Amino acid sequence: MKAFTDLIFTADFFYSILRVTTPLLFASMGAVVSDVAGVPNIALEGMMLIAAFAGMFFSYLFDSAVAGLLFAVLFAVLAASVLAFFTLYYKTNIILGGIAINSLASGGTIFFLYLVAHDKGTSVSLASKVLPSVTIPVIESIPVIGPAISGHNVLTYLAILSVVFTFFLLKRTSLGWHIRAVGEKKEAADSVGISVVKTQAIALIISGVMCGFGGAFMSMGYVSWFSRDMVSGRGWIALAAEAMGQQHPLGTAATSLLFGVADALSNAVATLGWPSDLVKTIPYCATLAGLAIFSIRAYRRAKHS
Repeated sequence: MKAFTDLIFTADFFYSILRVTTPLLFASMGAVVSDVAGVPNIALEGMMLIAAFAGMFFSYLFDSAVAGLLFAVLFAVLAASVLAFFTLYYKTNIILGGIAINSLASGGTIFFLYLVAHDKGTSVSLASKVLPSVTIPVIESIPVIGPAISGHNVLTYLAILSVVFTFFLLKRTSLGWHIRAVGEKKEAADSVGISVVKTQAIALIISGVMCGFGGAFMSMGYVSWFSRDMVSGRGWIALAAEAMGQQHPLGTAATSLLFGVADALSNAVATLGWPSDLVKTIPYCATLAGLAIFSIRAYRRAKHS
């Protein structure tokens, strides 16, 4: 037990929490924006996977991490645009559309990985780039706090800012008010001249941008290569975080952080020699437990209302 407590009450453990929470924050903020608009985006997983591959490949192709990031976001937005086109203009079921994007991303990235790297597992043969880490002056010299907060990949700090951006967008801008109006009652929004399809399409594209950053972090920050299905369910966990956060950016961020703690915990206890198969289930068990608690609370509220 002492070894366990010595492991988690350290600056390295708290550093790990912020690191593993980064893609969850991006994806969950994307889920918030789209869900508030009334178009739940279950293709978060696929969009992040597409972005992760694009970031790796184009950073290698252009020998530039910035180019990799731009193309990661671009391809995630392209996937979001395809989803918006078929679900909003051709009225395809949004759930089926999301499943199609996820399936396409899973198989498609393996196919293109084999074409460019001649490997169906990882891209380690390609010299792709990583985005830089950032040290925060003054804070980095503070004991415990400095090593935990400073020195993260630049996308980690952008993930934190994405929470502020999402809150400001939905609560303080006219676009955010339109998104909320469309999500709450699209007939009423349409009656006052708000384009429902256009607003929902913009919400899905913003969701795609968030997924682009999250996916880029996976292959250009979390690690320095792409591997098949490397998002590993983070898109689904982000959806759970958004549901538990009840479409609020701050509540969703807090829930994402809790799931990040579970993920960091699984990484930490793996070093203690615990069974690897058991350790890998910790984040998903935490997700199921969280959803169960959320469902029970929602049921009780509905029962007493």
